[in-house]
Amino acid sequence: MADVMAVTRHTSIAPIDGGITAPTGFRSAALHCGIKAKAGALDLVVLAVDTFASVAGLFTTNLAQAAPVLVSKRHLEVTRGSGCAIVVNSGCANACTGEAGLAHARRMAEEVAGALGCEPERVLVASTGVIGVALPIDRVVGGIQKACSSLAHGKGSEAAQAIMTTDPFPKEHAVRVTTPRGSFAVGAMAKGSGMIEPNMATMLGFITTDAQVEPGMLQRALTESARDTFNAITVDGECSTNDSLFAMASGVSGVAIDEELYPALLDGLLSVSRPLALGIVRGGEGATKLIAVSVYDARTVDDARQVARTIANSPLVKTAVHGADPNWGRIVAAAGRAGVAFDMQRVTVRIGGILLFENGLPHDESAPGAADILKRDTVDIEVSLGTGNASATIWGCDLSAEYVRINGEYRT
Repeated sequence: MADVMAVTRHTSIAPIDGGITAPTGFRSAALHCGIKAKAGALDLVVLAVDTFASVAGLFTTNLAQAAPVLVSKRHLEVTRGSGCAIVVNSGCANACTGEAGLAHARRMAEEVAGALGCEPERVLVASTGVIGVALPIDRVVGGIQKACSSLAHGKGSEAAQAIMTTDPFPKEHAVRVTTPRGSFAVGAMAKGSGMIEPNMATMLGFITTDAQVEPGMLQRALTESARDTFNAITVDGECSTNDSLFAMASGVSGVAIDEELYPALLDGLLSVSRPLALGIVRGGEGATKLIAVSVYDARTVDDARQVARTIANSPLVKTAVHGADPNWGRIVAAAGRAGVAFDMQRVTVRIGGILLFENGLPHDESAPGAADILKRDTVDIEVSLGTGNASATIWGCDLSAEYVRINGEYRT
């Protein structure tokens, strides 16, 4: 334990440019293959590693799983966490498309594998867009062939743009982690704006590193980092058919991750995942405010998460925040239906640090100050349950008429 603490204490993390291709050994290509109607709109990405990489993945818990999810899960099982590329399309989810959809997802992997000279099982597939629409596979195949012939370093920003659907802005980040045994880079990109409460990761997320990591340890770090980042966000409480989060480790840096360096790897993944996760919420469909719901003094961390998630998902809480209404009653009511036991006489509620409810009684004289806080674009809601010492934070956003408009017109 002392050695691990020493490594962590002497580890530094600094942002770098490059996004998903910032780590050594990764190349990408993004282009318009014709899925999106708008001419020139990027809708296809191939991300490849120069050599074989360790890979890990997390997937939607929705039982209605899209073809690319089923194919990628199978590929990870077959290879036991070894891969060479990921192919991603936007504009079509290839979900609820039957056997033809599965065949199209497999074809995408086969085309990339053929171009790169690896087995199809070493290629992961991800798709995002409208559910129930057939993928224009001929256009996709042509795009894959062109993309694989133009793979290059330094194209991370184009890749981040190509995976967007209703996202108002691209989301990418990269850092360099310096340890006593050398440095390695971590890069990431993500997309997501609606159908966000994945109980998994996010709509689509991709992380790369040039650290040398065994697949099992990479899966462990991905799961642990997602728990407090991509798995701690919500826009609308909806779990998508296509949610996928992938990590790839090229090993090119030569920094081998063992138990001693594991905290440094985890910190690197957290450092790129957190800003992307918050970016998804801040760019949520129709969102005007980022809401951080923190629950303190809970019996367990799971209890704290459950209460925070229920509050963050409450349409009544979300609309109150949108209208700058310091309605603490909605917060208490949401906490009370979360399925977590607590004593109302010990609960406190604060908005932006302003006490609104304590020991079973309101502090309505504080409402005007809290209303001013709610006019900001970032709002902190804090709830103490008074049952223990555990805490957790879930990030969400407000609910506006624009969200209704976007989703009411999504297919039309």
